[in-house]
Amino acid sequence: MEKRDIFIGGAWPYANYNMHVGHVAALLPGDILAKYYRGNGDNVIYVSGSDCHGTPITERAKKEGRTPEEIATYYHNNFKTTFDNLGFEYDEYSNTMSKHHIAYVEEQFKKMMENGYILEKEELQDYCENCKTFLSDREIVGICPHCGGKSTGDQCEICGDSLDSSEVQDKHCKLCGEKTILKPNNHLYFRLPEFKEKLQKLIDDNKSTWRKNALGEAQKYIDMGLVDRAATRQLDWGVPVPVKGYEDKRIYVWIEAVLGYLSVGQEVAEKRGINFDEFMSNENENLKTYYVHGKDNIPFHTTIYPALIMSLKNNYRLPDYIVSSAYVNINNEKMSKSKGNLITADELLSMFPKDTLRFYLSFKGPETNDINCSLEDIVQTHNKFLVGMLGNFVNRNLSFINKKFDGVIKEASVDESIKETTAKSIELIGMYFEKGEIRNAVTQMFEYIGLANKYYDSREPWNQVKNNIDDFNDTTYTCTYMIANIANMIAPVMPDGSKTIKKMLDFPEYKWGVTEISGDYKIKNLQILYDKLEEINLN
Repeated sequence: MEKRDIFIGGAWPYANYNMHVGHVAALLPGDILAKYYRGNGDNVIYVSGSDCHGTPITERAKKEGRTPEEIATYYHNNFKTTFDNLGFEYDEYSNTMSKHHIAYVEEQFKKMMENGYILEKEELQDYCENCKTFLSDREIVGICPHCGGKSTGDQCEICGDSLDSSEVQDKHCKLCGEKTILKPNNHLYFRLPEFKEKLQKLIDDNKSTWRKNALGEAQKYIDMGLVDRAATRQLDWGVPVPVKGYEDKRIYVWIEAVLGYLSVGQEVAEKRGINFDEFMSNENENLKTYYVHGKDNIPFHTTIYPALIMSLKNNYRLPDYIVSSAYVNINNEKMSKSKGNLITADELLSMFPKDTLRFYLSFKGPETNDINCSLEDIVQTHNKFLVGMLGNFVNRNLSFINKKFDGVIKEASVDESIKETTAKSIELIGMYFEKGEIRNAVTQMFEYIGLANKYYDSREPWNQVKNNIDDFNDTTYTCTYMIANIANMIAPVMPDGSKTIKKMLDFPEYKWGVTEISGDYKIKNLQILYDKLEEINLN
């Protein structure tokens, strides 16, 4: 089978606060996809990074008496450590402060201008007379025109709608609380309406590959009416605008952050000696592109990012798969800093093994709807599935052999019906992975593990060992075959469990597909695959 080219972009977390469980749930499918495709031997470029520019970081820096770079660097390093602890394997995890990214964005911005998609406007912009400064959208607080809820100048905190600051009602300066006035200011704008027909076609053409929430939010965004979007903002922290007269402004973060997929992708390609323009070309029939993110990022990935790509006229592939997750609620409440109910990824990692979190958020994750998460449910799910099903099958097989036969598994026959079922299961799991249906893939894995437990019970090896040693050896060898294939099946989702199994039986390294076994096996360093967890009280 010819190697495929796979591009996976994981959303860039904002370097202003610790990552929480919702971030992990949204971003985890990207790492699972990367592991799956690498196991197939495909050419994978999997990238992400920290979004380090914008108003919230400058606001926090002012409050803490630090520089924006210090704030962003601290959280960027924290994110890298967290991703490592979760078992993520990016080809490169960068940040928007990098010299390469800044140079790349400036170059692409010039191309957009040359291609006629950036225009200059004098606009009436919100101004605070008390602070004597023009305000960016995040520095404005007011009332959402759609639901009447509290909002900033760019997004409603209640209904989640993306907003233009001109729509927000009863606006005040977030810094001092004074009512804003309007004052003329020059800014550059991106001509988003120019791409309405092409964006509609993109949505229509991807009804089978984008998640339903992505299709719905993208269509909603277009139906609300596309407008020219401000491409510059009044800041001194960000990517400089490569246009004379705009030295006091920076490129709007919504442009430069999503271009990070391409800036970092290009870096990875160059290190490998790959022509990135050819790799990402729409003419590359061997290419699949995946973009993995949360619900709040859907408009940026389904409309704005594709429009930016089209404005560059470089014939790059538009998103093939939008893997967009819904929200994670904690004990039936939406997570928020103000409520103080955020559970950070680092807090979860201090309580649970990474395999437990990866499995839970894959098996019960917010693929199609918001989910309610509790620590008690994580414990119960771990104990039921990882201990009661997966660990039970592996450990009772190997413990029995270790006790009765000094850990030696004799070569025998593998049940043909099990071989057939295994091949079908692996094919189905792979199909689900490629469609971005992680929950279905994991469900299928545990259907196979459930079958394995039933097979073991139905064969009654504890009786066969006394009555018919040949039948016992066939049962044991068939179970060993299933253990070998389970180790591969679970590798993209539960890499530690997979490695533990492989070490105990000296199986070859992970490679996607049916694993055949031959010869005798000697169990090495037998250990419990997953320990039972005690109940945890959230309070």
